[in-house]
Amino acid sequence: MSDSISIGLLVSLIIVAIGVMIVVKGLMIVRQSEAVVVERLGSFNRVLESGINIIIPFIEKPRSITMIRYEKRGDAYAAITSEETRIDRRETVMDFPGQPVVTTDNVTVRINGALYYTIVVPERAVYEVENMSQAVEVLAKTTLRSVVGKMELDRLFESRAEVNNQIQAAMEEPASKWGIKITRVEVQDIEMPEEVESAMRLQMAAERKRRATVTEAEGEKSAAIAKAQGQRESAILNAEGDKESAILRAQGENESISLVLSALGDDDEHKRTVVGYLLGQSYIKGLPDMAKNGERVFVPYESSALLGSMGMFREMAGTPEDAARATSALRQGMVGGAGGASGD
Repeated sequence: MSDSISIGLLVSLIIVAIGVMIVVKGLMIVRQSEAVVVERLGSFNRVLESGINIIIPFIEKPRSITMIRYEKRGDAYAAITSEETRIDRRETVMDFPGQPVVTTDNVTVRINGALYYTIVVPERAVYEVENMSQAVEVLAKTTLRSVVGKMELDRLFESRAEVNNQIQAAMEEPASKWGIKITRVEVQDIEMPEEVESAMRLQMAAERKRRATVTEAEGEKSAAIAKAQGQRESAILNAEGDKESAILRAQGENESISLVLSALGDDDEHKRTVVGYLLGQSYIKGLPDMAKNGERVFVPYESSALLGSMGMFREMAGTPEDAARATSALRQGMVGGAGGASGD
């Protein structure tokens, strides 16, 4: 009786132990932003989301996925491969090492890029591709070579954003078949051969020198234009001043003559004599300038008439004292007329 009780107790303990082991082994806690692909007897069964989940031990088993990550050691990158049963659904970055790429102008450059992706359908990432990380890496490299191979070197430096967008657009369709969403692609570093880099430095220096020369020439041109405009405006102002001065001088002389003629009254003969005298005086005043500006001075044939007019003016005045007074009156009349003209 006691033996049968002992055997029954032992069996019960064994069953309880097996039950506890099953519960412990079958209990799985999935953290936030993680997912677990579960197979039942080798076939896909379900995807475990975050929280407490129970699987049947020995019948259901989590399916692992291969992940490749790169770790920089010195100047080189080392690939680290791991098998993980918990699939991270957060955005993942893949910083793959530099790749040699040939541009359309036959320049070989080495481009180091970074790829950001997210696993949105875990079962596809497990079953649709053999090695998801490696597939994404190879796809990124081939797409990078295809896109950059259609560009020239100068455009590559100027259009990094365009290169990133083209690579991302080209990778979206094949990556979606694997349950992966490409969120962003970044071209980080572009390394060129030393001789190409030296040539680009020389080109940049020549371009800067050209810009400096153009800027200096434009400055000199602006200065010359400003100087010419200033000289032109100064000449215009001087000409206008000379014109106004000549007009005022002529007005003063006309007023002087008018005053003299009005003082003579209605005697036409005396008026003609005075006018001849004034014309002769103006001619005589101009002789020094004519002699200064030319080698010869021509005295007109009518000079005798001019002298006769001046003699007639003296006779008309009468005595020498009267002639002096007439001349003084004539000069005062001319001065007064010029003053009145300038006062206007």
